[in-house]
Amino acid sequence: MISALIHVAKPGDPAAVDALADTLATLVAGVAAGVVGDAVIVAPAQSTALDTVAEATGAKFVIHGRGATAWAAAAREARRDWVLCLEAGDILAEGWIRVLDRFIGTARPEVVLGRLRRPHAGLPSRIAARGETVIGTRSPRVGDLVRRERLLAGPVFTPRLRPRLVPARIDRA
Repeated sequence: MISALIHVAKPGDPAAVDALADTLATLVAGVAAGVVGDAVIVAPAQSTALDTVAEATGAKFVIHGRGATAWAAAAREARRDWVLCLEAGDILAEGWIRVLDRFIGTARPEVVLGRLRRPHAGLPSRIAARGETVIGTRSPRVGDLVRRERLLAGPVFTPRLRPRLVPARIDRA
């Protein structure tokens, strides 16, 4: 099972709350299939709207900035062995449940980082992601599926971790 970590960049923006709701809605099928066990919402500031959404969905709400340390703070609240890093507004494309279930079920102990495709990312991000498959990455990013224990060991991966590409796609709402 996995825990979904969802970052909300602008917690006071009503559009961000709607985007979060879209992301949580796509995870419902994963909960029903037994792949998603819990969700953690992470934002840089307190928000009553996010508190309400977290309480209504059974998610935990963590206040922390952005980047690798935010993922690590959210991972401390996660309850599953694998965490999926998402951004509010991310929509997992059809077939994601089967793909992620197979990935976590067949991953050897040395595999600690999987990366989902994000076709809406800009060209520089896509080039950087392709390079990271060769030289590795220093920190998790949106679209990464990471072993929780590795993320808790430190938000910076030393040595660099080479992500294993996961054949699932993340779209935007």
